Amino acid sequence: MAETDVLPPLRDADAVVFDVDGVVTDSARVHATAWKAAFDAYLRAHPPADPDQRRPFDAETDYLRYVDGKPRLDGAASFLASRGLDTGPDAVEEVAAAKEKVFVGHLRSGDIEPYPGTVRLLHALHRDGVPLAAASSSRHATELLQRAGVAGLFAAIVDGGESRRLGLPGKPDPALFLHAAERLERPPARAAVVEDALAGVEAGRRGGFATVIGVDRLDDGSHGPALREHGAGTVVRDLAELLAPAAPPPHPVQPADSPREEAS
Repeated sequence: MAETDVLPPLRDADAVVFDVDGVVTDSARVHATAWKAAFDAYLRAHPPADPDQRRPFDAETDYLRYVDGKPRLDGAASFLASRGLDTGPDAVEEVAAAKEKVFVGHLRSGDIEPYPGTVRLLHALHRDGVPLAAASSSRHATELLQRAGVAGLFAAIVDGGESRRLGLPGKPDPALFLHAAERLERPPARAAVVEDALAGVEAGRRGGFATVIGVDRLDDGSHGPALREHGAGTVVRDLAELLAPAAPPPHPVQPADSPREEAS
């Protein structure tokens, strides 16, 4: 490969598949906020029989455990089951629709931004000619990338709409990532996956990807080790860590002082 700013372990990847929420954009926090609004309202309207199960949805621990990285309906069903509530289609659709309404409101208001370190890495990989794909179970992934101004850097975008159309199972099944690699015409054994969700890094490991990068943006000290346990070979706090440090600008050369020549 030609001279590059990209550091190992991505330097030798023939292709890279990126998750979107929490990796390219800070939309994971907005998803968590929207889920909390929807689940807390549902818990108030349908309180579990066990008083201990009536506690509000935790936007960190419950989000990571039950919904992060999963298709919307799967995440809704997972959390409802954890509280002993109805997981029939009507209940799942009700809470998922409420979450969707809150999330779309944030999306349309421009309340979601790309991570600068990720944008720098995307541009560096693109300059090196590395094929890039975005793969997300979110139906809003394409719009998020467009609003972030990076959609054009991806040779393939597999969002929740395409995933459902193809009948791909959700993470931790690797089908979504494998389909993205296929779109790039690269074998998983020569490609990398970049993910922030436990289900996502497990999907990368199960899919036989050569490299699985976990992104830990939390401050709790436990998510990084959990990412490694689920399949991440490398864990970073920010994707700028995978770029060589920028060289400091050279100091301007100061001209040597010289005595003026006297006019003759």
